[in-house]
Amino acid sequence: MKKSGIALLGIGYYATEQLAPAFRETQHCYLAAVITGERSKGDHFIREYGLSPQQIYTYDQFDQLKNDPSIEFVYIVLPHHLHAEYTIKALEAGKHVICEKPMAATVKEAEQMMDAARKTGKTISIGYRLHFDPYHQEMIRIVKEQVFGNLTGIDCSFSFVPPKAAWRLSKEKSGGGPLVDVGIYCIQAVCYLTGHEPVAVTAQSLPVTDSEKFNGIEETLLFQLEMPDGLIATCRTSFSETSSYLRIDAEKGWAELNPAFNYNGLVMKRSDGQETIYPPCPQQARQMDAIALAIQNGQPSPLPATMGLRDMKIIDAIYKAMESGNRIQVHY
Repeated sequence: MKKSGIALLGIGYYATEQLAPAFRETQHCYLAAVITGERSKGDHFIREYGLSPQQIYTYDQFDQLKNDPSIEFVYIVLPHHLHAEYTIKALEAGKHVICEKPMAATVKEAEQMMDAARKTGKTISIGYRLHFDPYHQEMIRIVKEQVFGNLTGIDCSFSFVPPKAAWRLSKEKSGGGPLVDVGIYCIQAVCYLTGHEPVAVTAQSLPVTDSEKFNGIEETLLFQLEMPDGLIATCRTSFSETSSYLRIDAEKGWAELNPAFNYNGLVMKRSDGQETIYPPCPQQARQMDAIALAIQNGQPSPLPATMGLRDMKIIDAIYKAMESGNRIQVHY
């Protein structure tokens, strides 16, 4: 069975504690290399994953990736403002890219990334892991099969408290506040539950409680996504509280996940009392396998760059609504 080699670019918490261990459960891809700013950080991957010193690259060796045939994909796990730069470099090195969400810091950067993919003939996929989680797949089935009748509402929230010195609190490095970091999960959920894209948005930023910490970014944001059929999805995201919640309401009942967006430990409740319990799901392994298998078979990525660009345009519209207080149409 063919397996695709993936190099992790940026080996912070997510790459080290979530993505790398996921390779122990993948069937269609494997960890081929890591790229780090400090070579000594690669020692962990030599010990834990059997990589050789030659499979540890530094940033100034990035151009050498084009000469390594074992690397088919570069997985970008960097602060948001670096996504575009290194995605384009990886594409030009002849590698497919998996880019963590959000796709970029701005819509313009996302478009530049897509231009580079077209020019190089390589693909960009976005790291939306929850498409492969069984709880989210079950929520999609409940809506699609109208288990409780027609959908009447969606309510979701995803928030956490980052350290005060985190790069996520820098608008220059992140492209925004909690909306781009975790609120994007709410956008994703609404889109894959309904099968549609919002036509317009409204948004309200709550007063900032710490002007030094939240300098130039929103602290807590409420936003509403207006769907083509008139359904309004209500969403909340914050960097000063903790929540992970997704609920669908329909004519004859409801279903909810709480927690909803975590790596594991998701819990489902339903109005009919039916119990739905799945074993722990390797979300990241399933995500990387699905992308690798699609590319191996010459098929489109299940998480294409067009999806990432769409979400960037929705985010852009939400920020315009937040700043203006107006209902903003989303232009795709």
